[in-house]
Amino acid sequence: MTASRPLAALVSGVVVLSLAAVPSEAAKVPQQRDIAYHAWTSTTEFLAGEPAGTVVADGSLTFGTATGTTSYVDPFGDGTAKTYDRTTWTSPEVQTSFGLTELIASWNATTPPGTWVEVAMAGHTDLGTTTKWYVLGRWGSGDDTSAGDIHRTSVASQGDSNGSVAVDTFVAATGRSLDRWQLKVSLYRLAATTGTPSVRSVGAVATRLPDEKKVPVSPLGGAEGVVLDVPTYSQEKHIGHYPQWDGGGEAWCSPTSTAMVLDYYGAGPSADETAWVDPADADPQVDHSARSVFDYAYDGAGNWPYNTAYAGTRGLDAFVTRLRSLTEAEQYIKAGIPLIASLSFKKGELPGAGYGTNGHLMVIVGFDAAGNVVVNDPASHLIPSNDQVRTTYDREAFENAWVPHSGGLVYVIHPPSVQLPQITT
Repeated sequence: MTASRPLAALVSGVVVLSLAAVPSEAAKVPQQRDIAYHAWTSTTEFLAGEPAGTVVADGSLTFGTATGTTSYVDPFGDGTAKTYDRTTWTSPEVQTSFGLTELIASWNATTPPGTWVEVAMAGHTDLGTTTKWYVLGRWGSGDDTSAGDIHRTSVASQGDSNGSVAVDTFVAATGRSLDRWQLKVSLYRLAATTGTPSVRSVGAVATRLPDEKKVPVSPLGGAEGVVLDVPTYSQEKHIGHYPQWDGGGEAWCSPTSTAMVLDYYGAGPSADETAWVDPADADPQVDHSARSVFDYAYDGAGNWPYNTAYAGTRGLDAFVTRLRSLTEAEQYIKAGIPLIASLSFKKGELPGAGYGTNGHLMVIVGFDAAGNVVVNDPASHLIPSNDQVRTTYDREAFENAWVPHSGGLVYVIHPPSVQLPQITT
């Protein structure tokens, strides 16, 4: 489980999927759910942006000639400033047909030792003004600070009259919205070195969602009886592990879920990569996941884009998005893609769970014949046993623990060779 998170945005597709609201016979007055995702994932798309020292090679944004330097004091380091060469790339503006109130960026990147990336966003407000740049993450895959790696971190206290950043999510100020947005990616490498960070995809999901307390159960989507063979790992087996990365147990729902999906694709860490883990741990890939996604400012392993960025380092494509319903989730299951979903519920609201949570991640792995949701719940029954992780939850109860809480937020993780479903109405 993890702390309660703000609502944000959707969809999937390598570039854009346009998902109109899925109708439900039970909804007398359908509420508009405005969700739009846009990403840059190819040479042509990156060339449409504005480079400042960056170049595009093999479909990725990478380091060309530095346009400046940055003296950076890692707030979680020893207080010593290190100098990094810097290049930047600024995306074209993306217009929305609605006034977005939240935005979440995600990316897939490679950061050799001594390199890291920063992703920021800005937008145009309903008042006709332009916002400042809000930092959505300072990220690197490594944590060898002696080699110039930084402690990956979100950035707090950025709020102003236009909005603020809640961990990894831009949230517009009350009464404000944006009608267009853009991203800025900054690449850093330790000065006088030749390491080359590269970004093969970056995108964001923008959204404006209604204030819903309850949603009607969605129509069946054709995945009834389909269950994917995703391995089961319990977060409860890791209680007390590695306090420097939040100590396992309830704090590790997100990395445990991510580890399950990585191993489903055969993309988990090798024995050599997990050699640092206590050999008594039968599931060292979970500890490796927690270490690799940990956000030092948030002080937790539940930063959504950091989990998908970690999956991206394993040869997979991964991003954060939102879905409108389980009808849409079924299309991913039919395509062989499990989804990691963010939920919140009081004890008793999700029958069979046996606990309540203000924020939790679990893996949607399929649906039973009646359309109820088959999941790998890493906190299932709060029992430290992998055998207890696979469970089935009532469709309506699950949907109401998922959609109103997080706006249907999911991690979408898949091999590049596996096509995403084209969801249309």
